Amino acid sequence: MAYDADVIVIGAGLAGLAATAELVDAGRRVILVDQEPEHAIGGQAHWSFGGLFFVDSPEQRRMRIKDSHALALQDWMGTAAFDRPEDHWPRKWAQAYVDFAAGEKRSWLHGQGVRFFPVVGWAERGGYDAQGHGNSVPRFHITWGTGPGLLAPFVRRVRAGAARGLVQLKFRHRVTGLSRSAGSVDTVTGEVLEPSSVERGEASSRVVTGDFEFRAQAVIVTSGGIGGNHDLVRANWPERLGAPPQKMISGVPAHVDGRMLGIAEDAGAHLINRDRMWHYTEGIQNWNPIWDRHGIRILPGPSSLWLDARGDRLPVPLFPGFDTLGTLEHIMKTGHDYTWFVLNQRIIGKEFTLSGSEQNPDLTGKSVRGVIDRARAEVPGPVKAFMDHGVDFVVEKDLGSLVRGMNALTPKPLIDEDTLRRTIAARDREIANPFTKDLQVMALRGARTFLGDRLIRAAAPHRILDPKAGPLVAVRLNILTRKTLGGLETDLSSRVLTEGGTPLPGVYAAGEAAGFGGGGVHGYRSLEGTFLGGCLFSGRTAGRAAARAVN
Repeated sequence: MAYDADVIVIGAGLAGLAATAELVDAGRRVILVDQEPEHAIGGQAHWSFGGLFFVDSPEQRRMRIKDSHALALQDWMGTAAFDRPEDHWPRKWAQAYVDFAAGEKRSWLHGQGVRFFPVVGWAERGGYDAQGHGNSVPRFHITWGTGPGLLAPFVRRVRAGAARGLVQLKFRHRVTGLSRSAGSVDTVTGEVLEPSSVERGEASSRVVTGDFEFRAQAVIVTSGGIGGNHDLVRANWPERLGAPPQKMISGVPAHVDGRMLGIAEDAGAHLINRDRMWHYTEGIQNWNPIWDRHGIRILPGPSSLWLDARGDRLPVPLFPGFDTLGTLEHIMKTGHDYTWFVLNQRIIGKEFTLSGSEQNPDLTGKSVRGVIDRARAEVPGPVKAFMDHGVDFVVEKDLGSLVRGMNALTPKPLIDEDTLRRTIAARDREIANPFTKDLQVMALRGARTFLGDRLIRAAAPHRILDPKAGPLVAVRLNILTRKTLGGLETDLSSRVLTEGGTPLPGVYAAGEAAGFGGGGVHGYRSLEGTFLGGCLFSGRTAGRAAARAVN
């Protein structure tokens, strides 16, 4: 029986596009399969903020950030905290990825027309010792054009391959099985779904109109993770993070359901580190949702007071933007699955950025004027829309009214006005002079020594209860599902491994399905800006390796 193509790529997200583009460059024939409609090409990356992790970049050097390969590797390993036998390949992938981020990653993207916002962000600051979790320096580079801008060259390369007759685009094809016919896995079977014209991200029809079978010399799995499948998230929830939340909102569409991981496992693939996952603690319900339980993440500056459900401040160093999973672990041990930011309009106008391409029309649309207008606005338009319409927002002129509004949003009225007033007043007293014992105030002042934070991310220290900085704002924060950190175990050529450690013949994996490389390149935690880059690096690796392997 003849092959239908040299390689079949399952999943048309960023990793699948990167793999396909490399296969096209090598002159290989590819079938690209995806269950969603063609206008949804690019998958989750389309909705992303476009953050990328670079080491010692021109943008960093222009902002007087001293970075190095050694420092980045120290940060990555301290953050990942690899401690399992199955971390053998993830550890090797981590070293290779830092090499990539400190080496050709930026020039490779720049050569394809990708450009970057000049101000570097500082995510996941850690707050522990030098060998612990966190970025020692700012490394979060925003793509000019956000997620769509990063996708554009890879979509262009794949469509050029289709025009040349090298790529068959098979959308509305849902894979149900992988099988062998000649020793290696060479057959992909599944169901053809009826056409769908729903908007990108909306739930598409699952009505089956037929079936399909494709054969190729190699298969690359780039189908994503489990973030849209809350049942699977709860089933894999680790004990170290406490009981899984009763309520979660979704940072990804429902079709990110993890089905393909199980199909690959049934075919002999080894799925590791399934209990490692990355969920955000600053989720807000989208007032204008696209998918079911659609949530948006706040990318906060360092000034907001972070309170648990009872109004107590979170412990050091669980400040906004410092340690996502450390904060998640603490929250789940409180017996409640939500927390609060308390701040004022001056802080929210300066420090709130909302994750997502659609929440940043200036950056997504590559509008210099829009960026300038955002910087000049008292409150940026997308943030103001949440203040006006978001169900998690309370905006009031006085603290008593704010507390009543907060308590109205929860099953029980747990916030005491007098206690909260004392907490805020104590923090505000620390602002009166340059000395402080409040480590969050110290962190705020430290942040403002970095030009990028002083310009656009960190408000000048002031009293939260200062009437001139009002009104007061409280934001109820939900657990937001997002990324799978574990995945299919792969070697440095992206070959999928069996439980015995040998390659599963003919099968490769990349992106989130491979834990962004090796089955868990991030270990327990991420340094941020590494998910899109992980898709690019592992997708490129898989495409090049498969191209070499086929005849």
